[in-house]
Amino acid sequence: MTLSIEPTGATLGARVGGVDLARLDADALEVALEADWEAILDAFHEHALLIFGSQSLDTKAQVAFGRRFGEIEHLYGRSGAIPITNQGPDGKLLPDSTLPMQIMRGNEGWHTDSSYMPLSAKASILSAQVVPASGGGTEWADMRAAYDALAPEMRERIADLCAFHSIRRSQAKIGHQDGEGSYGFDVDPPPLRPLVKRHPVTGRPALYIGRHAYGIPGLSEAESEALLDELLDFACRPPRVYEHRWEPGDVVVWDNRCLLHRARPYDHTELRRMRHTRIAGDPRTESALEAAPC
Repeated sequence: MTLSIEPTGATLGARVGGVDLARLDADALEVALEADWEAILDAFHEHALLIFGSQSLDTKAQVAFGRRFGEIEHLYGRSGAIPITNQGPDGKLLPDSTLPMQIMRGNEGWHTDSSYMPLSAKASILSAQVVPASGGGTEWADMRAAYDALAPEMRERIADLCAFHSIRRSQAKIGHQDGEGSYGFDVDPPPLRPLVKRHPVTGRPALYIGRHAYGIPGLSEAESEALLDELLDFACRPPRVYEHRWEPGDVVVWDNRCLLHRARPYDHTELRRMRHTRIAGDPRTESALEAAPC
C-alpha cells in the first residue's frame, strides 16, 4: 500500500490512506513501515487531526498505536482503550441520568482533554465500533487558526491572561451536580493555564480555552465569562471547524495542544459504541502553572 494524506479543506485535518494501523506497533514496528510512521507524525503536527478509515482496530492494537505518540494516560481509573458508549455492562442502554451519560452530555461542549488535570493530554484517539443511524458525529476546531485570525487588540489583551479549568464546574453549568465526588479526576485547587499556548513542536501559538475554562485572575466573574465566551464563539467557526461522521472501523487521532473538540447529539435509544485512548502530555509543556495567578 502507498501512504496518502489528503487535507480536509478546513484549516485542520487530513484523511490518511494506504496504511494498516495494526502494524504500527510501538514495540515491533517493521523497518519497512518506519517511513510511513514518520510521515504520519509529520502530518499530525501539520494538520493536528488525522482520520483513518476502515481500520477496525481491537483494543490491543489501538493502545499499541497510541503508544507511538507517547505514554498512555490513566483515565477513569483505568488505562488503555476506554469504552465511550451508552450501553451498560449488562448490555442495556443507559438512562440519561447516569454518570457516564451526564459526562457524554457535557462532552457536547467544546473542550480539550484533561485540561482540568495537573497534566493535560497531548493527544487522543477515538475509534468507532457501532454508530447510530444519524447524529453522533464529532467536531474539532482549530485553535491555531483561531489565534491567527484574532484582531491585534485581542491578541494583546489576552497575551498574559490565564484561566482555571474544572470539569466539576463545567458539568455543574449543564445541571449535573457531583455531590459524591464521582469524577475523582477533578483536582483542588483547579489547574491554572494560559489562554495562549505555544505548541512545543511547531512553535505555533493557539488559544487554550473550552468549556472547562473559567475564572480569569484579575477579571470579575462576569468579565471572565464574557471574554471566554467571546473567544470560544469566534474560534469555533468555519473554516476552522471540521465535523466527522463516523463509520464503523474509523480511527481518528488529534492534538489536544491546539484543537478543541465536541461530540454531537444523537438518539440515545440507538446504540453508539466508541473506544477512547488518551496520550499523556509532556510534564515540561503540559503541566499546570505553579505560579500565582497571571
